[in-house]
Amino acid sequence: MTLIETAAELRRLHAAPELLQVVNVWDVVSARAVAALPETRALATAGHSIAASFGYPDGEIPVDLMLEMAGRIARAVDVPVSADLDDGYGDAGETVRRAIGEGIVGANIEDRLKPLAESVAVVEAAVAAAEAEGVPFALNARTDAWLRGHDRPREVWIADVVERGRAFLDAGATSVFVPGVLGEAEIEELVAGIGEQKLALIGLPGIPAPARLEALGVARLSYGPTTQRVALGALQDLAVELYAGGVLPDGIRPLN
Repeated sequence: MTLIETAAELRRLHAAPELLQVVNVWDVVSARAVAALPETRALATAGHSIAASFGYPDGEIPVDLMLEMAGRIARAVDVPVSADLDDGYGDAGETVRRAIGEGIVGANIEDRLKPLAESVAVVEAAVAAAEAEGVPFALNARTDAWLRGHDRPREVWIADVVERGRAFLDAGATSVFVPGVLGEAEIEELVAGIGEQKLALIGLPGIPAPARLEALGVARLSYGPTTQRVALGALQDLAVELYAGGVLPDGIRPLN
C-alpha cells in the first residue's frame, strides 16, 4: 500500500466496530516478530520501551532518536505503524511532519494535564501538519486526566476526560487515549461522554477483557511498556535458570 492507503487503513481500523488491538514494539526485531502473526493488523511503538532500549528515562529520549527508531520499525513491516510521540517534543506539528516522512501514519501525543486550550492547540498543530502532508493521520490524542488527576473525586476526573476528549475530537483527533486502570462502569461513562469507537485504553491488570471492551464500544487497546517488561522478564528468568545449571529449552524459535 502507499503511505496514504496505509494511513487510511489505520483510520478505518479505529472506526471499525471490532476492537483494534495493537501490541507495542520497541525495535525492528520485536516489530517483525509481532507483525508476522496473522492477527496483527497494526503496530504501535512504546515510547517508554524505546527510551529504555537506548538508556533514557521515559520522556527524555531525543526526538531524533525516537523518530529514527519509529521509522526503522515502519519500514520493516507491512502493517500501519502508530508512534508514541510523547507531548510532541515542543513542536507537535513539526514532529508529526517528520514522523510522516519516516513512514509513520499515526501517533499518540499526550497532554500531560496542561491547560485545555494549550492541549487543544497541540492537537490542532498535529492535525494541520498531517493535512498539509496530505496524509489521513490517525492521531490518538492522550489525556492524562486519570493518570495525573485520579486523586480528584471520580465525577471530576471523568468530567475532565470527557471535556478534553470532546475538544480533542473537535480539533481533529481520531481517538482519545485514556491510560489508567479503569473499571467497566467508568469505561461505560467515558464511551457515553466521548462516543463509541473513539476511546482508546491501555491493557493493564484489572481492565476488562478485550471482548468486553469491544462490546462497550472501545476503539483501541494497546499495552505500552508492559510488552517489553514481559520480554525482559523472560530473559532474566532464563539467565537465572542458566546460572543455576540449567540448559536451554527445546523449541526455541529463530525469530531474530
